Amino acid sequence: MSAGTDAPADRAGRRVLSAALFASAPAEVLDFLLPLWAGSTLGAGAFVVGALIAFEAVLSLIVRPLAGELADRFDQRRVAAAGAGLYALSFAGYALAGSPVAAFVAAGLGGAGGALFWVALRAWTGRRAQDGDATSAYGKLLSAEGQGAFVGYLVAFSLLERGGYPLLFWLGGAACAVAAGLLLRGPRQEPARAATGRRERRGAAERRLLPLMAVSAVTAAAEAGLWMLLLLRLHADLGLSPNEIALVFAPGFVVFVLLPAHAHRLTDRLGRTPAMVASFAASALFAAGLAVVSTPPAVAVLWTVAAACFAAQIPVEQATVAAASGGRIGRAMGLYESARLAGVVVGPLVMGLLYEEAGWVAACVAAAATSVLGALVVPYAVRTLGLAPERKESGPPTGPKAHARKERRDWYLHTAVFALGQLVLWALDSSWLVRQITDGGVPDGERGPLVWAGRIWLTIWVVDTVWSWSYTAWPREKEPKPPA
Repeated sequence: MSAGTDAPADRAGRRVLSAALFASAPAEVLDFLLPLWAGSTLGAGAFVVGALIAFEAVLSLIVRPLAGELADRFDQRRVAAAGAGLYALSFAGYALAGSPVAAFVAAGLGGAGGALFWVALRAWTGRRAQDGDATSAYGKLLSAEGQGAFVGYLVAFSLLERGGYPLLFWLGGAACAVAAGLLLRGPRQEPARAATGRRERRGAAERRLLPLMAVSAVTAAAEAGLWMLLLLRLHADLGLSPNEIALVFAPGFVVFVLLPAHAHRLTDRLGRTPAMVASFAASALFAAGLAVVSTPPAVAVLWTVAAACFAAQIPVEQATVAAASGGRIGRAMGLYESARLAGVVVGPLVMGLLYEEAGWVAACVAAAATSVLGALVVPYAVRTLGLAPERKESGPPTGPKAHARKERRDWYLHTAVFALGQLVLWALDSSWLVRQITDGGVPDGERGPLVWAGRIWLTIWVVDTVWSWSYTAWPREKEPKPPA
């Protein structure tokens, strides 16, 4: 009975994820293609190209609050389908454009379409997961977006030289039309309305969300700016080709695609605040590491670790926003998306100016300091939301074999984190373990804080290994903790 009841909802969820995949493929690639297309096909200069990109971003920023209101008033899938339709028209406009004016019209359609599509899709995801696992749901959505981007880049790199920009634009429009069709399937479903106190509750929810939105905007600005500078550094300073740059980021991109759907198993155990603090701390480590290393393998390692943390953080952040929305998930998501987009628009400008005035190391230090600030402020921002404490459910007493399996699973997770940490330390030339294996030891003059931290971590991992596997060698029961 229950399986039959859940089947339509499951099918709707699969269609939403498929729509996200189809739409994100051309949308992500457009960010890469648009400057190249405008410069080569339209003969636009740097100012016109910058204005075109800024126009799309600013219009999307303006439309996002409206998209949130529409998502709260109407069926979110229909609102997202309208956004996908505007996306399709935008790509058709690029394919037919022969002048900058036509390109600006296409950019406007794309900016509005992107706002409607993503805000409504995330609002639908949060509403559907209110009684379930919101972090897992947002993780699956983020994974679908990453898979679409991966497919989009494969298609773009394969067909660009053979069919040119018009073919890719038409394919992008077709993919967005498919996304719209998927979202229009199924019965119309109106979102639940807020019961009373509309104006007061709306204002209260916005005030509670402001600290978290400020953290999201500032950290997104630092991340976007550092990302832009890293691309320029790899291309200009290290002389890497676009394909070589893609190889540097490929491991992290694969992690970002595969991990979000599964990271909730860890973040649910940590809780929303520790998960976000850990991610900001990893972002700070990534930025600080870039200040002292520059080889492509080291950058690849640092980016992979950072991508893993982003894959875990973003679904938690979105689930937190949905939980604090006061029943108006669309409006809250519109505010959240606006905050992050504002950071993405401003960040490259500020970081670019800092890079020109003070250099690469200063830009990396500024990005790291911003992430540290985010880690310090986010506990206050989450407390301000007034959410109910996350509670761990207790279960029946764990049998010896079941507990041994749990200890092994935990050990696998701890070992994966340990291995990633050792990769980071190796990239920073501060891994005591690697130096011990390759050089026979670390000279006293080179034993800095990171070397000692890595050595202590190795000792903890060895103890954890012995303890965890002792349950396999000597099975024993462990009583569950009582509910908090």
